[in-house]
Amino acid sequence: MQMPGTMSTILGAGGAIGVELLKKLRGQGQRIRLVGRNPRPVPGAAEVVAADLSQLDRTIAAVSGSEIVYLLVGLPYNVRVWRDLWPRIMGNTIEACRRAKAALVFFDNVYMYGRVDGPMTEETPFNPCSKKGEIRAKIAAALLREMKAGDFRAIIARSADFYGPNAKTGVANILVFDKVAKAAPALWLVNDSMPHSFTFTPDAAKGLVMLAGEDSAWNQTWHLPTRANPLTGKAFVDLVAGEFGVRAKHRVLSRPIIKIAGLFDSNVRESYEMLYQNDSAYLFDSSKFTRAFGLEATSYSEGIKRTVAAYK
Repeated sequence: MQMPGTMSTILGAGGAIGVELLKKLRGQGQRIRLVGRNPRPVPGAAEVVAADLSQLDRTIAAVSGSEIVYLLVGLPYNVRVWRDLWPRIMGNTIEACRRAKAALVFFDNVYMYGRVDGPMTEETPFNPCSKKGEIRAKIAAALLREMKAGDFRAIIARSADFYGPNAKTGVANILVFDKVAKAAPALWLVNDSMPHSFTFTPDAAKGLVMLAGEDSAWNQTWHLPTRANPLTGKAFVDLVAGEFGVRAKHRVLSRPIIKIAGLFDSNVRESYEMLYQNDSAYLFDSSKFTRAFGLEATSYSEGIKRTVAAYK
């Protein structure tokens, strides 16, 4: 169990998950250190540290004195950057945690699973079908080796695509909430008739804290709480529009259109290899978490309502 006064360090503190995690830790009386390239002072944070986590000495200094370390780093969406930096950041974080005798919670995604026929679970084998997936498989495997060695405490906590208040980089926020908030048609990728799981960011943060506070959860992989029976793209857009009080309008972006758009936008170009996640059912199973903790993820109707309220 985490005791009040525990030093919890968030590596990559400025993103949507980091913001929500800070709220949860603050409510438990944790001492919180925020680490980023250019972090800003935030109420409730005991320390704010600027660090380049691709440098071992800076990572060691940033982690020193921590009992729990949350690795939430988000890198520019560029495969060359990922290939260069992710293995270094993971290696440096593991070494820094070893030296500090700190436990590590790694917030991960599902890219390493590749195309999955059916629900993704913690037992789904790594079978990446993208360059980014290969990189994520490599760093997850490196952490798993440390966990299996028996002398390093860590948790891998995976999320589906996420959405929520202030989730500026979430695909659903960018393509749906941002558009509808500006009275523009929402956008959806490839196929709006397939169910697509989304993790609500406050649920993800709550799940991270619950895992870190439970001794029996360590040295395992967990899927963070995500509502079962996900909506189709069309149904998701309809709910968002309804909460904004406008008529639902959306366009489906086909592969050829996205390919052309990628000629002018690097983020779109980098996302092209991930479109396999959108042309068929994307089902994320977090029933292991529900069984262990009894926490039911926020419903899509309630999560969308809270997200729209943040826009208003």
